[in-house]
Amino acid sequence: MPVTDIRHDLDALTLTITAEFAAPVQRIWEIYADPRQLEKVWGPKEFPATVVDHDLRPGGRVSYCMTGPEGERHPGYWNVLEVDEPRSFTYEDGFAHEDFTPNTELPVSTCVSTFQATAAGTRATYVTSYADREALQTVLDMGVEEGSRSAIDQIDDLVA
Repeated sequence: MPVTDIRHDLDALTLTITAEFAAPVQRIWEIYADPRQLEKVWGPKEFPATVVDHDLRPGGRVSYCMTGPEGERHPGYWNVLEVDEPRSFTYEDGFAHEDFTPNTELPVSTCVSTFQATAAGTRATYVTSYADREALQTVLDMGVEEGSRSAIDQIDDLVA
């Protein structure tokens, strides 16, 4: 299992996930840079994603929809803020309506994904920041820790 640590901090308003992969940084980067590979790891196994738009450049947007086991749809988006290929990217992550317009009734977060070379491959650190305690607690109650672990753990299958 690649996820080695998950911590949420209600005072700092962050969720931090650390994972270790037996693959080089460039290979991990490619998973996020390629929409077809991203679909295989964005969302838990039971909620596969379909990426509709994918522009991983500053000012770009990624639109996706996760589909649950009963056919329920969960659209979302990234507004890409910064990219330092292949080391990191920063984006605003939000829930969306069916037309991919932001659903302002649910939290928006700022996510920083960083990839660092290690002797065994890559250490990925995912830090997600929320506007307030209520926003962080909302996603915790929705199962973000378990869902993120399930999603990130799927990366091993792609790099094996």
